[in-house]
Amino acid sequence: MRLMLLYRGPLASCNYDCPYCPFAKRRDSPDQLRTDRADLARFTDWVAANPHGDTLSILFTPWGEGLTRSWYREALTTLSHLPQVERVAIQTNLAGRLGWVADADPGSLALWCTYHPGQVTRERFLAACATLRGHGIRHSVGMVGLPEHHAEAVALRAALPAETYLWINAADGHTYGADDEARWTLIDPLFGFSARPHSSLGDECGAGETSLSVIGDGTVRRCHFLPEPLGNLYDGSYRAALRPRGCTASVCDCHIGYVHLKRLGLHQIFAGGVAERIPAVGAPTWGAPTAAVRSAAAESIPLR
Repeated sequence: MRLMLLYRGPLASCNYDCPYCPFAKRRDSPDQLRTDRADLARFTDWVAANPHGDTLSILFTPWGEGLTRSWYREALTTLSHLPQVERVAIQTNLAGRLGWVADADPGSLALWCTYHPGQVTRERFLAACATLRGHGIRHSVGMVGLPEHHAEAVALRAALPAETYLWINAADGHTYGADDEARWTLIDPLFGFSARPHSSLGDECGAGETSLSVIGDGTVRRCHFLPEPLGNLYDGSYRAALRPRGCTASVCDCHIGYVHLKRLGLHQIFAGGVAERIPAVGAPTWGAPTAAVRSAAAESIPLR
């Protein structure tokens, strides 16, 4: 079986204090950090044992910043060398040291990097991206689409190589009019998928079939946004629940969720790069969006 696992342990601390993030500058206690480290070690050992003979893609989606913690760097390096791991990626602000990537397998390691203006200079962030390129590490780059950050996004797009995908996430609670959406779409031609939530109730989704959410104690859910457990990773009880089914939420407004909504066709757009949010070669990544992208992105509801 080919499975994508989104792993989120108890880590919730971050070195940044972005005003739009509830976990900004949060500190974990020593006990919380020890639990997070032990949970991650158990997960890494399970992947290494591969008890069901699956082919795995893994995306770490911590509430906080993982790469400032040695155990995430070590886990990513270890997992990148396992033959059953097609891809191992993590969402990161890219503030941590990057020398460790030299020990990882660039054929399977990837980073999903977010630039936060006001927390780091553009020059320093671009230097970190250059380090990743120098080691041949696949990565996407993105920002939150706040109006006050539009000029910075334009400058970042101009400074990045054309082949680096720059994604834009719609800001929570922000409404995008037609002109606003058009401005952001010139930077990210796939922005329309993020600009407003997607109706999802009853729509078939790969979550719970080919993609799963795993938390630190091994509880498996369809995705991060549906609380009903399917079973536990470590006793294998989740496997009996793997099947195609409709979404039970009324809307889906996060990329790591709606990327699996089958009607949107995003697995085709991001073929080979779903975990790290990198579109396939030939997919629109810069400039005017194609008619197909505009049409698919419009199949959502204006709730923001």
